[in-house]
Amino acid sequence: MKLGIVGLPNVGKSTLFNSLTRAGAESANYPFCTIDPNVGIVAVPDQRLKLLGDMYQSKKVTPAVIEFVDIAGLVKGASKGEGLGNQFLSNIREVDAIVHVVRCFEDSNVIHVDGSVSPMRDIETINLELIFSDLEILERRHAKVAKAARMDKTLAREEALLVRVKEHLESGRMAKSMEIEDEDELELMRSYNLLTYKPVIYAANVAEEDLADDGAGNAHVAAVRQFAAGEDSEVFVICAQIEQEIAELDDDEKAMFLEDLGIAQSGLDKLIAASYRLLGLMSFLTAGEDETRAWTIKIGTKAPQAAGKIHSDFERGFIKAEVVNYKDLLEQGSLSAAREKGLVGMEGKDYVVRDGDVILFRFNV
Repeated sequence: MKLGIVGLPNVGKSTLFNSLTRAGAESANYPFCTIDPNVGIVAVPDQRLKLLGDMYQSKKVTPAVIEFVDIAGLVKGASKGEGLGNQFLSNIREVDAIVHVVRCFEDSNVIHVDGSVSPMRDIETINLELIFSDLEILERRHAKVAKAARMDKTLAREEALLVRVKEHLESGRMAKSMEIEDEDELELMRSYNLLTYKPVIYAANVAEEDLADDGAGNAHVAAVRQFAAGEDSEVFVICAQIEQEIAELDDDEKAMFLEDLGIAQSGLDKLIAASYRLLGLMSFLTAGEDETRAWTIKIGTKAPQAAGKIHSDFERGFIKAEVVNYKDLLEQGSLSAAREKGLVGMEGKDYVVRDGDVILFRFNV
């Protein structure tokens, strides 16, 4: 999974990126300190892996990972080349979802690029730049399709879709809010790789005192939540400065620090949970002496396709999947003991994998 972190300059974006990845992207109180996209790989915290790894005494424990791309601050006019312009926009075309950091704190020492704190204005600024950039992409595609569409019914249908999407964007709405009529249109929409078609998670960056109640008393956060609800986006509340402090601590210190603050989860934990929900993802596990590992798949994935995440040969030659829930496996202490208790199922091609399944695939190529 690849997430692009975006936002106006000085909203706490690079501070958040640093704390999530400990990658040390430069963070300063002026625009465009992040000139090139910074990329960090973050392990998805998963207690199940540690417990299974200990049980099997695995030589290696491999968590699922998320790739974060920190993008230079965007300003009004970016789609026309202002600020870092299209460099910003091209960098986020390849991500699965956009994490939009929105400033919801007041601090006279941190300059806002527009002079005052207004998360709804900030969201509108960035959304408009994404719309303008997408319109450019659609114009180019339309120019290619228009002539040939006269003689080709398939291209004629695509041209009609392009016209609809352009009109939708020109009305100030995001592509993801448009109704898609069938699978063919869905495939085309995915192929355009539009920025306004990507799912969005809003990171409401608050002051430390707003963390304990999850931003409940913050009017800026309330506005972001209301807006996000209208477009089926996710919202999580963070304090980027606190996240930076958490990043320096080991697991035990981190737990104590979070408890002192009166919060249950770190920003990274909240973000990962929001990402998995928004993208409809979950993890299945493989476990053994050599390696215990988490694999990220879409909810609803069937056994052969899950096997294909490990290796294409596993999917091609799929025979059966030996499946046990991780809790049952841990309670019994071994796969053979779980088998004896009838807790291990032999599943075929139609089995829909569940979160926390520990699977041994049988295949023949």
